[in-house]
Amino acid sequence: MDSREIAESGTESTSMRDVMCGELSHTDIGRTVSVCGWVSRRREHGEHLAFIDLRDYTGIVQCVVDGAQELRSEFVIQVTGVVRARPDGTMNDRIPTGEIEIGDCAVVVLASAEPPPFGLEDRSDVDEQIRLRNRFIDLRRPRLQRNLRVRAAVNRAIRSAMDAQGFVEVETPILWAPTPEGAREFAVPSRLHHGTFYVLPQSPQLAKQLLMVGGVDRYYQIARCMRDEDLRADRQFEFTQLDLEASFVTQEDVFRFVSRAVLDAAEVATGVRPDPIPTMTWFEAMDSYGSDKPDLRVEEKLVDFSDVFANSEVRAFSAPVVKALRLASSATTTRSQLDAWTERAKEIGAQGLAWFRVVDGDAGLGLDSPLDRFLSADERSALIQRTASVEGDLILCVADEWRVAAEVLGSMRSMILSAPVGEGPYQYVWITEFPLFDGVDADGNPQPAHHPFTMPHEDDIALMQSDPAKVRSQSYDLVLNGWELGSGSVRIHRRDIQSSVFRSLGITDEEAESRFGFLLNAFKYGAPPHAGFAFGIDRLVAIFVGEENIREVIAFPKTQSGSDLMTGAPSSLSATAVRDLGLRLTNPES
Repeated sequence: MDSREIAESGTESTSMRDVMCGELSHTDIGRTVSVCGWVSRRREHGEHLAFIDLRDYTGIVQCVVDGAQELRSEFVIQVTGVVRARPDGTMNDRIPTGEIEIGDCAVVVLASAEPPPFGLEDRSDVDEQIRLRNRFIDLRRPRLQRNLRVRAAVNRAIRSAMDAQGFVEVETPILWAPTPEGAREFAVPSRLHHGTFYVLPQSPQLAKQLLMVGGVDRYYQIARCMRDEDLRADRQFEFTQLDLEASFVTQEDVFRFVSRAVLDAAEVATGVRPDPIPTMTWFEAMDSYGSDKPDLRVEEKLVDFSDVFANSEVRAFSAPVVKALRLASSATTTRSQLDAWTERAKEIGAQGLAWFRVVDGDAGLGLDSPLDRFLSADERSALIQRTASVEGDLILCVADEWRVAAEVLGSMRSMILSAPVGEGPYQYVWITEFPLFDGVDADGNPQPAHHPFTMPHEDDIALMQSDPAKVRSQSYDLVLNGWELGSGSVRIHRRDIQSSVFRSLGITDEEAESRFGFLLNAFKYGAPPHAGFAFGIDRLVAIFVGEENIREVIAFPKTQSGSDLMTGAPSSLSATAVRDLGLRLTNPES
């Protein structure tokens, strides 16, 4: 609904404007209008006249103003005048309002302005620290205006999708108890109970499970979550996610709920509805792509050669698993690049990286590599044929344990082949059947791959104590263009299974009662089978608008060091505030 539709909806307007700058067109010629905004640019035209480009979030309109000498960039003004066609030869086809202008203008200066510290054109290259220090100015840029409005449209689409599927929106506490999400939490000291602390929730995980015990049945929330972890392009201290939980449902039901919300949001943001989202097991993703968040825009898969090199005389391939990755049309790859890739492979866990150029020789296709002379004819032929290589291609090989070989080549695949995250097409995929445990802690206890409330795969429950490394979980991730959007799982709702998982993790009954007693106590009174999911809205919107960093879809973000340059946060508290909280600072800043 534009401003004219709002004005015609039956409510008499007393607004200072009756139309937005970017809404005007040739159909408004002859109409007297009032518009408001910022002076984007002023161009002198003769002794008294000036062209004023007036900007609001909808766009720019040209105003012809008599006596505009006092108007400067970023002045806030109201212009009342008559819409008219631009003279022949002066139309501007680069903007939607380029056919018209506003003439016979009366101008009211609503606020004067100093020159801004940087230009507001989207093409201007401005240091990020300057932008963030002056975020209130940065937000005027068309790019950020678009990003925030796309984000708002995505939120509306998500809410509509969840409401249509019978979910009820429930707010959960911000001041909460610690949750086992695996990241460091922000602590908030209690003024009324000195020496005790709340934490800011990493997610509403336990709260939404308790809502299921409480019979809410289907819950959702566009939830604010906080994690005190190192920041990067897809991570901030504060982030926003669609959080949902439903009772008496299966994993496939959750896929249906989330897919509708995500695909509705994509259609609103991009104008195109993506195809239904396919599924892939964790093992399939790792084996074929070397990643549990594969970028499916890249068609190249990892190829297994373990059988080919099982009895090879090539020492470099003496390992349980040998995997290869074809790089098409890589004849120009230099030896220095190959050396750099080899060092990178070693840094991330491989013993080395073998490479083979595919060349066309007298006897047909062959290989150019320091290892070629050690290969048998069958090994050489298999490398070319299984990878479907042609002249000019490059084949990279890693020999190691299965997971190391897969992850290293997956990392190389992502580093060398992946496109920028926001480039289409949008390739979603559900990843299922993650391991329940992933690695061990310093005491040798398994660590949860997701969180300790994830239901084990029904077929693997018997392995919980005897072989926990082989236990699959009923957990799942949603991946888009190589970014993990979010995770979820079928939850444990039986106390006996929950206790078994805790024992596997080395959590004693006493510790479990201390940390999660309120949840375990709730389970005693009848918990329904339930499952849920959460995905990051910041990441989703960033992909839709083609941003590599989620800071560009957040109104007031932190820097990579966690600082808010505009407000100066984090900052010190007054001595009185520190005393009232019952705190004592060991190294107070001067």
